[in-house]
Amino acid sequence: MLTGDLVRLRPLEPSDAETMWRWNNDPEIGRWMFRGYPESLAQITERFAALPRNAYAGTFLGVEPLGEQRLIGSVRLRDAAPETGAAELDLRIGDKDYWGRGYATDTVRVICRFGFDEMRLHRIALTVVADNEPARRVYEKAGFVAEGRQRECFRRDGKWHDMILMGLLEGELR
Repeated sequence: MLTGDLVRLRPLEPSDAETMWRWNNDPEIGRWMFRGYPESLAQITERFAALPRNAYAGTFLGVEPLGEQRLIGSVRLRDAAPETGAAELDLRIGDKDYWGRGYATDTVRVICRFGFDEMRLHRIALTVVADNEPARRVYEKAGFVAEGRQRECFRRDGKWHDMILMGLLEGELR
């Protein structure tokens, strides 16, 4: 298991499907995320039962508070390629009781440390909705810097929003 000051990252289990389904159907949790098409609990359960094994190209982990066996979020390093030494980061803290308490920042630090130390990545990138200030602060605390902007490419609540491309290089993690 991967541990930080506040969190433990562990492989996702088929039994986590119901929690993820609840988060997927909560508009507040999914406000700044790409939602895709609605899925039933049965569809998510089936998808979780068939999750590929964590590997270099994709590592998808559950987030738990240290000392508890309670799923509060998920984090993923995806599209990693040894030829480029790069991967993309996705993060969701789905349990609102843990918002604004440092769990997201600790999760980012733990997964990035794993990416740099164990996967030998050189760069980790992500995109975040420009108006999602809490998420941007989390990434900046960990050392991510804004590298570019995609204008009006995310639609929510009848309005178009910009996306910010952020990156973190090996040696920049704080």
